[in-house]
Amino acid sequence: MSSKTIIIRQTGTQFDAQEGQNILQAALENGIVYPYGCRQGRCGGCKTRLVQGQVDLLDYSRFALTEAQSARGLILACRAIPRSDVTLDWIGTDDVRGQVPLRQVEGTVVTLEALTHDIRRVRIRLADEQPLMFFAGQYADIKFGQAPARSYCMANRPGEAELEFHIRRVPGGVASAYVHTVLEPGERVTLELPKGTSYLREGHGGPMLCIAGGAGLAPIKSIVETALASGMSQAIHVYFGVREGRDLYGLEEFRALARDYPTLLFTPVVSGIPVAHCSRGLVTDIAGSEQADLRGWKVYVAGSPTLVDATIGMALKRGLKIQDLHAQIYVTP
Repeated sequence: MSSKTIIIRQTGTQFDAQEGQNILQAALENGIVYPYGCRQGRCGGCKTRLVQGQVDLLDYSRFALTEAQSARGLILACRAIPRSDVTLDWIGTDDVRGQVPLRQVEGTVVTLEALTHDIRRVRIRLADEQPLMFFAGQYADIKFGQAPARSYCMANRPGEAELEFHIRRVPGGVASAYVHTVLEPGERVTLELPKGTSYLREGHGGPMLCIAGGAGLAPIKSIVETALASGMSQAIHVYFGVREGRDLYGLEEFRALARDYPTLLFTPVVSGIPVAHCSRGLVTDIAGSEQADLRGWKVYVAGSPTLVDATIGMALKRGLKIQDLHAQIYVTP
């Protein structure tokens, strides 16, 4: 199997991509801290300049990479498969803190709680007594029992003694079935974290729009609670979309936050049968109808590919710059 050499020009970093492997996959497998978001060609978080060499680009959203950007030599690392050795330039990031080093740690499940008919809250205490640092909105790869490792976002604020996860049971999913039917408090688990670049930009002073679908409320909860606790005083508008009333959770937590922080607006949205005190319709339609101009905002979205695509389209039509959108896509393996 032949490989291609990839060089990041600013840092001099060099690594190999195996046959058929995209640039982002190769970077992450080689321990390179590479900027990215959805890993599906939808958000533009891994946008990179191709300085030298040739790549094949898999299908991607034109919201993430426009024709004009492509003509200027920009590519999406998550969709780019090298056909030759390549040299790249990173095009910058809006976060200047750098990345928290990736770690593999052991932990113990301390509590399990049903949040909905198909979502369980799992709290894990790490073996290391020191609180683990990460950026609000990031995720961990967790291995439960003999099930394959799967990615779940932290729902708690960084620095807390326990990590909180909201795990939805996926039809046919081995790992989520284990969590919902076998997992018990006291069980040991292995985690690799923190991962992901769809996290809170604490240096941003403008308004924030947060859109969550289902268990995507977990990273949004972490982002919102962290922003409020750290003294970020701008307006924060949170929209939580579900299909049915039985899919709703976390309402009292967010409503309590909204009572304590006048800058926070929380709107639950149900697309099916109406539910009291909830808006009715598609969450992106409701958010878009109430936010006519998103210039200068940050948008954080977490949920299904359909939700992320709809959010991107809605936000860009209202003036948002693509670099101000941060997406966590929940993809079923």
